[in-house]
Amino acid sequence: MSQKIGQVKRRNNYPIFDPAREAELLEKVKSFSSGPLPPEALEAIYREIISASLALQRRLTIAYLGPEASFTHEAAKKRFGSGPEYSPCLNIRDVFAVVEKGQADYGVVPVENSIEGAVTYTLDMFIDTDLKICSQIMLEISHNLLANCELRKIKRVYSHPIVFGQCRMWLEANLPGVELKEVPSTTYAAQLAKKEKGAGAIASLLAARTYGLKVLARSIEDFPHNYTRFLVIGEHISRPTGKDKTSILFSIKDEVGALHHMLLPFKRRGINLTKIESRPSKVKAWDYYFFLDFEGHVEEERVKLALDELEKRCKFMKVLGSYPVED
Repeated sequence: MSQKIGQVKRRNNYPIFDPAREAELLEKVKSFSSGPLPPEALEAIYREIISASLALQRRLTIAYLGPEASFTHEAAKKRFGSGPEYSPCLNIRDVFAVVEKGQADYGVVPVENSIEGAVTYTLDMFIDTDLKICSQIMLEISHNLLANCELRKIKRVYSHPIVFGQCRMWLEANLPGVELKEVPSTTYAAQLAKKEKGAGAIASLLAARTYGLKVLARSIEDFPHNYTRFLVIGEHISRPTGKDKTSILFSIKDEVGALHHMLLPFKRRGINLTKIESRPSKVKAWDYYFFLDFEGHVEEERVKLALDELEKRCKFMKVLGSYPVED
């Protein structure tokens, strides 16, 4: 059946990955949850079933900000399961490039962290690309101490500098005096810990499994509820589900109250704005682009009216995508 569905999709030029259909199916599955399995466990099971089905239709290639076992890799696997081929990229620009060239079907990039804020490089990439946001992934970030020795034998710990900052209190309480060595990524930290006697790493559970390290302590971050939002980029905007979010990019004229006037079309139509972020245009001093997220789908009538009015008021506007909301 999956192979026949794939043939129909190819014949009609439909995308293999359909975020709207997946969101509807998973919402229905979670609503049936009344037994011992929690809704998130059922969702994980059904995502693997969906992943296997997609692989039978056509095996997808997913580019992501690497290296292997990075948090972006973990987010990509959370969305697409074990069915696709995963292609790590050295930087965010490369993720966009391989998808634009058709070397990957979709790309996964980080866009914002609940503690650290926006990933500005990802936002900047949307200024010049024609790629669309077709899905989002919310991943709870858990930092874990990994090693192949006992806690008392650790002499050095490797990790990314931001991670050290998020685990400072735990490190001071449990590993006082141990050398903290900053490296470019948590994955590289895990690789070093695997090779070096008496070394540990703060990294993900996926890194522990990938590089064969023991988990000495779980969730050592100082503040819980640390989430990162990732975007899935591709060539198509997702269909409406009734529970969607839209992202746009626009620039405004340099005049008093300009931004206020840009937001009025949304207020008048009762559209809830969920995020606004400014970035310098890098073309002219004090000239800015604004990234705006709001509830609703670009195909909804009230959203169309608001965007039509906004486009008349601003210098430049682009719809980056509409996609199902993920809590």
